[in-house]
Amino acid sequence: MAPQETSSYDTSRAPRGPVALTLLGLFALALFIGFVSLGNWQVHRLAWKRALIARVDSRVHASPVAPPTRDQWSGVTAERDEYLHVRLSGVFVHEQQTLIWTATDEGSGYWVMTPLRTADGSIVLVNRGFAPADWCGRDAHCQPGPAGQVTVTGLLRMSELPGLLRHNDPAHNNWYTRDVAAIAATRGLREVAPYFVDADASPAGDDRWPAGGKTVINFPNNHLSYLITWYLLALMVLGASIYVGYDEYRLRRNRR
Repeated sequence: MAPQETSSYDTSRAPRGPVALTLLGLFALALFIGFVSLGNWQVHRLAWKRALIARVDSRVHASPVAPPTRDQWSGVTAERDEYLHVRLSGVFVHEQQTLIWTATDEGSGYWVMTPLRTADGSIVLVNRGFAPADWCGRDAHCQPGPAGQVTVTGLLRMSELPGLLRHNDPAHNNWYTRDVAAIAATRGLREVAPYFVDADASPAGDDRWPAGGKTVINFPNNHLSYLITWYLLALMVLGASIYVGYDEYRLRRNRR
């Protein structure tokens, strides 16, 4: 007598119990909701980032305007004012300038931060641009800057926070971030704007240091790839749940 064929389902695992299925279902639901929520958040972040890039781009390429005045300083914010293309006039106070260590495509060197005293007596720190490390020479005597009344155009920037790895050391005149408040306090400056200005590049043919126009504007925008990832993970959880549910149904059907 030929042996009776045995269905592959006779030797398979038993169906999961109601408690196990409930826990699996809740876990899958939590994952699905979490991934969808993260994807939705990235949709909002993508819209915000695109609006930010468009707003900054329009400011950078706009004609220069007057910067916020003293009575407007309290309302200055990064969202509303940073990267405005501004024009201001005054007299540089070169004896109070500060050199900020930095690294650019030109190599290591300094940002040259020089106070500009405007007609109303207030001070705006101007980042006149990048200068190489040997710009001031071994005797630390920097090349003289423009004297008398000057007009500067550039991008309004917000004060930078102290660095995480390298902290400003005013006592030894070592600076790594453009911290307006700290520089003003160290130099004894009064009535200082809460922002600084990155000066535009010098006219063509003027190759003197410091070199302006070095502002790096880069807003990484990976939100589209992030939202696709989160939504794909949500679909994978949904697909796995459907597979598990069908497998449990098939096990029970064959058991019967």
